[in-house]
Amino acid sequence: MIVDRYISWRLKRNPDAYLELHADLISARMGITLYRFMQLCLISALAAGFCIGIAGSIIASLVYIPRISIQIYNVFNIHLPSYYVPELNQANFSLLTFLLIFVLTTIIAYRLMLKYPAIKKSSRGTKINLSLHNAVSYMYAMRRGGAEMLEIMRSISENAAVYGEVAVEFRQVLRDAEYFGYDLLTALRNLSMTTPSAKLKDFLEDLISVIGSGGNIAHYLEGRVRLYQEEARFEQLQFLSTLQVIAESYVTVFVAGPLFLIIIMVVMGMVGTSAVLQLSVITYILLPVGASIFILFIDMMTLSDEIVEKYTRIVEMKQFDDVVLEEKEGEEQNFRALDRYDRMKAIRAFIKNPLDWFITDANRSLYFTIPLFLIYLIVLYILTPAYADPEIYYDVIDDHLIIAMLIIVVPYALFFELWRRKLRGIESSIPDFLDRLSGINRVGLTLAGAIDVLVKANLGLISYEIRRIKRDLEWGASVRDALVRFEERVNTAAVARTVTLITKASEMSGDIGEVLSIASGDARMSETLKKERGGEMFIYTVIIYLAFFVFIFVVSVLNTNFLQIIGELGNVTAGSSSVSGSSSFTMAAEMDIDVFRRLLYHTCLIQAIFSGIIAGQMGEGMVKSGIKHVAVMLIISLLIFNLFI
Repeated sequence: MIVDRYISWRLKRNPDAYLELHADLISARMGITLYRFMQLCLISALAAGFCIGIAGSIIASLVYIPRISIQIYNVFNIHLPSYYVPELNQANFSLLTFLLIFVLTTIIAYRLMLKYPAIKKSSRGTKINLSLHNAVSYMYAMRRGGAEMLEIMRSISENAAVYGEVAVEFRQVLRDAEYFGYDLLTALRNLSMTTPSAKLKDFLEDLISVIGSGGNIAHYLEGRVRLYQEEARFEQLQFLSTLQVIAESYVTVFVAGPLFLIIIMVVMGMVGTSAVLQLSVITYILLPVGASIFILFIDMMTLSDEIVEKYTRIVEMKQFDDVVLEEKEGEEQNFRALDRYDRMKAIRAFIKNPLDWFITDANRSLYFTIPLFLIYLIVLYILTPAYADPEIYYDVIDDHLIIAMLIIVVPYALFFELWRRKLRGIESSIPDFLDRLSGINRVGLTLAGAIDVLVKANLGLISYEIRRIKRDLEWGASVRDALVRFEERVNTAAVARTVTLITKASEMSGDIGEVLSIASGDARMSETLKKERGGEMFIYTVIIYLAFFVFIFVVSVLNTNFLQIIGELGNVTAGSSSVSGSSSFTMAAEMDIDVFRRLLYHTCLIQAIFSGIIAGQMGEGMVKSGIKHVAVMLIISLLIFNLFI
């Protein structure tokens, strides 16, 4: 294959040029060889160049080609050879456009794809730095209980849903030690040379020194826990600085920039019809694609505190396989009653408290809103008459499509926000809960006894969950099972880290007062950093809202005070037979005002969707948190364009 031969030739010609790319692939943990990655990049780039080239040639076939003549006065009387230049017709122009776009797109896409491992490596390094102090706290808890380092790293790697990229890194140590036969020091040294995080690299190098010299690993981990908690605030400031640059770039490039382009497009529409096509490209291609790139970039560098997925192992007992179960006569009705009770349990819970059923999982609202959405669209399609003017039809359909979208968005945003508010109340109470638990454990009570004492304390929203934990203990559940059920009910990263740390420490030792104190400090630091991030990024959320309001205001002014006047003047000029000659107003008669208005309306709607998502992602670190901003901005756009324009 030509691609294989080309890649082989490039690698053999200058192998040193791809050493950095190979190192980035390893650090990014992409699980692909250098040869295979370059092959995929080249094939993808050729496919992207071909598709975009075809699209460019189609657009070029619709564009009017002006006659171009170059007039250079031969003042030096130089005799130039005469040659024939073929006329550039529409077919040749489309072919030339395809070739040019194909070559440029292929080269640019190939270069960008080769940069992807470095971007992912940097993203992984950021995520490792942000979660390393939590993993080290867990390591300290296990080491204090007497666990060996390899067992500690195996336990962390099994909790990848909680410790993220740090768990993925420690899997490399397990792979080298268990499958490749390396000793622990060699495996740690290999990880230190390939990890994308300089912070983890320093930690591993110091850990190798402590293990090699026979030092106290528990004391080393305890010191690193306290050190990383102090450094977390500085790293948060760096992270917030990066987010601030992203927010300012988004407002400048995708809010202010399109606003200036729209004004230019409207003015260009007075003297030609190509502005409609250009404005369509900006509205339907550039804005969504650019905003999506911003969303993906923020998601790559942000730790997500959304739902934590964990897997529970179910052990099936095989000791009594030879025992035959016999059903007594007359008990069939009782078994059927139990089955019927289990089936009706969820229904009764929903009838008893339907609001809480939706708040627990906002996705459940989709079971009702999506059918309503589809019914609304079907009724809309049936009842909407066939207007002679397609722009009137588009105008009617647009508004009802937004209303149909709000049927899904508004309930989901409402229930999700109520759920987040409840979780924020529980998470803010966790540091006090751990402090009280640590103090009671240090005076000699077990973990179960400490929980029994804390039932009487007022710790806010978490008090209800403590009572449920005590109820599980009274019904015979172990402390670990009761805490795991608490984690499953709340299901956030902060609670998952706390429960995992407590359960593992309690399995190792009954005296976990110091571990609980460390966990309390870790949870308190996480809450402080979360509040600082919310305060810092709230300003940029407001800026995004203000930029959106300015965008809507300018577009509404263009609609009411410019397009309407231009359309009226164009109609008057076109209908007058006394005016001779051509002017900008006669050309304005050819300008489709309704098409421009529709494009401006769609631009505002697209801005509302993507600006809302980015506002939630920056302010609270979750895409779902932006749904409420999307709902607010869509409602504002719908009201302004229907009431005031």
